[in-house]
Amino acid sequence: MNKIFLKRITLSFCIALLITGCGNKPGPLPEKPDYADSSQWYIVDRKADVDLFYIISTECADYKSKGRVMHYADTRNDLLRSKMASEMEGVEQLLAGNLNYYSPYYRQCTLESFDSDSVMNARIPSALGDVREAFAYYLEHYNNGRPFILAGFSQGAMAVVDLLEQMDDNIRNQLVAAYVIGYKVDVSLPFPPARDSADLGVVICYNSVRDNTAAIPLLSEGNRMAINPVNWRTDATPALLIDPRYGDTLTVTLDTASLLLHIGNYLRNDYMLPLIGCEGNYHCLEISLYRNCLRRNIALRARTAVEKLP
Repeated sequence: MNKIFLKRITLSFCIALLITGCGNKPGPLPEKPDYADSSQWYIVDRKADVDLFYIISTECADYKSKGRVMHYADTRNDLLRSKMASEMEGVEQLLAGNLNYYSPYYRQCTLESFDSDSVMNARIPSALGDVREAFAYYLEHYNNGRPFILAGFSQGAMAVVDLLEQMDDNIRNQLVAAYVIGYKVDVSLPFPPARDSADLGVVICYNSVRDNTAAIPLLSEGNRMAINPVNWRTDATPALLIDPRYGDTLTVTLDTASLLLHIGNYLRNDYMLPLIGCEGNYHCLEISLYRNCLRRNIALRARTAVEKLP
């Protein structure tokens, strides 16, 4: 299943980056998810002391339903659900470790919605609204006051930023850390950026490129924070990363001016599909390349949080 997830994650948000020709109207919405319905969740309950709440990236393209072009995922459509479930399951296996895992289905914007800022801005509020409701339901019915980690990739990372902006003080105290993977934090948040591998109540954010010419503004322009997920430093100290797929040795260096991660010695092109994506932008690899680093770090922060419980 990990291999299936990695293939799907390559097909996900990257496709949207060069798609053109869609309008800027929100369009019709599928039926709203009911988060009291267990079918609207992917849950693994390990009876652990800490939860991981994960928001998936863009897994769906425009499709037709009853003769209408739909720009939002239908959480009750079996084909679309299978694509979303593949990422949910893949991330659970790669990152959750011994934590409880909660991931909601939501009416995510389709790939074509990221053609331009105007299209995205017209459509994203409905997707974010679903995630807010799912998170509120999780807190009331599933969390039981436990510390939790928030994480999201791409469109899911946008939702993480949205949740952090609105989080009240009581819930804020339960947050172990928030992982904004493959997106930016270009707003003021009531949480500081991570400065090391074990600080709590912080935000982890990064975007990976060959060099600054490969940056995609939608993902990283205006970003205010970044950390190297290999050595967990915020300076330009390079780190060696063994590619978990091929065993190649890569260098990962944080450019402190642009707040982009520079990946050296990556000589493969398998992160891109033909005619899709931006050469030298490693958005599609943000979880797969760092999965071992992320899994260990999530476990470390969760353990640190539990040790500090009264």
